[in-house]
Amino acid sequence: MAAAIGALAFLALPQAAPAQSNSSETYRLLNLFGEIFERVRTDYVEGTEDRKLIEDAINGMLTSLDPHSSYMPPKSFRDMQVQTRGEFGGLGIEVTMENGFVKVVSPIDETPAARAGLRPGDFVTHIDNEPVLGLTLQEAVEKMRGPVNSNIKLMIRRGGGDPFEVTLTRAVIRVQSVRSRVEGELGYVRITSFTEQTESGLKNAIDRIRQQSGNKLKGLVLDMRNNPGGLLDQAIAVSDAFLDKGEIVSTRGRRNDEAQRFNAKPGDLLNGLPIVVLINGGSASASEIVAGALQDHRRAILLGTRSFGKGSVQTIIPMGNQGAIRLTTARYYTPSGRSIQAQGIDPDIVVEPARLEKVDQPRARRESDLRGALRNDQQQGQGQQQPGQGGEQPAAAEGTEDYQLQRAFDLLRGLALYNQRNGN
Repeated sequence: MAAAIGALAFLALPQAAPAQSNSSETYRLLNLFGEIFERVRTDYVEGTEDRKLIEDAINGMLTSLDPHSSYMPPKSFRDMQVQTRGEFGGLGIEVTMENGFVKVVSPIDETPAARAGLRPGDFVTHIDNEPVLGLTLQEAVEKMRGPVNSNIKLMIRRGGGDPFEVTLTRAVIRVQSVRSRVEGELGYVRITSFTEQTESGLKNAIDRIRQQSGNKLKGLVLDMRNNPGGLLDQAIAVSDAFLDKGEIVSTRGRRNDEAQRFNAKPGDLLNGLPIVVLINGGSASASEIVAGALQDHRRAILLGTRSFGKGSVQTIIPMGNQGAIRLTTARYYTPSGRSIQAQGIDPDIVVEPARLEKVDQPRARRESDLRGALRNDQQQGQGQQQPGQGGEQPAAAEGTEDYQLQRAFDLLRGLALYNQRNGN
């Protein structure tokens, strides 16, 4: 189980800003904090721990800024470092805080959370029968962590329906951030999150797809649905893999001298082949950077539904042996200058999730059924084509119930055919 990492900027920290002039008001407020701290220590009805009081005060200061800033005690900091390497223990669910409840950003593929059917936008209201309301995000996350193979009960509220309870078994979460397969002469790559292995995983996947397609690859579906984000440098690397030149993303902090621009280097892994990118409401942060860059450069067509809308960068700042703080230090902008913060990225083609059912129809009479119909003079000894045998596309062996994915493949086939007919 891990809190939403978002786009973590493991970049060199800028020089600290000049200290603001100390004012008597600031000192008075610090004295007030000290007085309240001492009063709680001595007069609260139960004994308290100094460390917990101070850590909670620090966390309260940070979480009041925005949903993604927080304090990480040493253990949480170590867990986060393990998670970005692609393996951690828990439920496999990326979360944030909204209106006092834990909100699911997305479940990670093939984890207890995904197998239990949790969805983006679900709210966790109770953890093992204890209400979440009043807890910080970090406290809620800690409650959801626990020994591998131990059970946990979550009360879920989904949309306007009645709350329901699910029981999950904690497991070691090994995130394979890149998966791939071939559909005829089309490639499919799914990126589930942006970890340290994502760039290399993508390059290996493209190599495998080329080999499996007999070097006849005609296009790629890049699936980033329910991808909650991850490492900023990996999002830049994935975007760069498909772009020859131009800006990928820019970040702008509090001061003008902190602005950074990241540009693509020459070289496109697909040599200009068409790309269809799948996004939805669970696509957040780093995945939105990739989608925005490919959309602005007209390198890909985006299909699906509007993305999550997290347009801020968090910097992890170690505090010696006292853990670290996750602090929002910048906003990021797509190449055209768009900020997607609280807005998200709109796909070029909106396709809502749906279930497709085949409708049985009586076979209609065709010309070939008529008595005395002229034969086709171009059929040279092939025998008459039977009704229903011409032109249908075979259903994909995998994902046939994934309506959005099938529409992405249909679009990609159309683009490939158009390029072929126009000699591209």
